[in-house]
Amino acid sequence: MNLRFVEAFYWVASLQSISRAAEKLFITQSAMSARISALEEELGTLLIDRRDKQFRLTLAGQRFLRHAVQLLEMQRDIRKEMGAPASVALQLRVGAIESVLHSWLIPWVELLRAEHPALEMELSVETTPILIEHVRRGVLDVVFTAAPAAGEGVRTQAITSMPMCFLGQAKLHRKRVYRLSDLAELELMTFQRGSQPHLALLDILKAQGLRPKKVHAISSISAMVQLVHSGFGVATLPAAAASRLPDALGLKVLRTDADLPPLPIHASFRADPSARDIEAVVASATQFAREFV
Repeated sequence: MNLRFVEAFYWVASLQSISRAAEKLFITQSAMSARISALEEELGTLLIDRRDKQFRLTLAGQRFLRHAVQLLEMQRDIRKEMGAPASVALQLRVGAIESVLHSWLIPWVELLRAEHPALEMELSVETTPILIEHVRRGVLDVVFTAAPAAGEGVRTQAITSMPMCFLGQAKLHRKRVYRLSDLAELELMTFQRGSQPHLALLDILKAQGLRPKKVHAISSISAMVQLVHSGFGVATLPAAAASRLPDALGLKVLRTDADLPPLPIHASFRADPSARDIEAVVASATQFAREFV
């Protein structure tokens, strides 16, 4: 039995799509269909129900999926035991929210490339809901988001929590300590509406009975930093991202009498029974992020 065909079936079943599985394995859709057909011919039964547009496995396909996982895991274990060399290139499709990008992601990627010189990476920076959908559909291999993903075949683990801070223009904000009531009188900026930082800011203001003058929802850290620099207002940012800003911008973290809730970061990914690359990548990111933050 050709294990490439078994691998093809596993990803088609896991992603519930021939086209997305083909993209995952870097082959054409026609080649993917041919592999599935060859496997079905060898087994003497249909594995995928092709009677309508809705993807579903046949009963035989559901049974064979369990065997497919076992076969791929056995192949992985045999290769490891017999000393087979690791794959030459680590091909990785990564997604991250802005907070991760502007804090620990880049230095971690530099470390990952040092460990895997042949690293080939695609990087997408999006909001948490979009990234979660992308990892569920198999468009991305691993995503770092502010909320865990859920879905069949998707694994999630907490990585770290990032302390948040208020960032202001040093020339305009000279107080030694700002009360939350002081900040409520300013123009405040945070991430997109409905995000964890946005809701957390509204919650701490509400808890003290404060109605903010304005709360602007901005998805880009770069845009927020430029607006703070121009004197537009005060932004809530991860402290790790604020610490990486150049001194020449003249910005400073404002000391306050109320702490913002930390931003939780989760890694969500699809396990690959034929290799441990993704699990190793997530473990590396977890260790690095916790030490960095």
